[in-house]
Amino acid sequence: MENHNSNSVPGWGSQDLRHLSPETFAEIGMPNIVYVREVLAAELEDELGAQVNIPAGTKLFAVHAANGQRMAVLDDRRAAFDGARQYELEPVSVH
Repeated sequence: MENHNSNSVPGWGSQDLRHLSPETFAEIGMPNIVYVREVLAAELEDELGAQVNIPAGTKLFAVHAANGQRMAVLDDRRAAFDGARQYELEPVSVH
């Protein structure tokens, strides 16, 4: 019986994935996965500026593509997940 050590098997191992750029990660079969992350309105203040009048401590939910690009910001976690699924994307939670 042959013993295969995971370090000797060619292919993608966890060590390989740690060194991928966000762009490469997004291209290796995960284009339909998006990440939902809780953020505070204060974290978006510089980017959104006066466009939105939301108290700094308001919890929002940002939807990001695998490459890290923010695609949307919603005020409800369930809406973030449901909205992603409407576009045939698979949302996962990031803490």
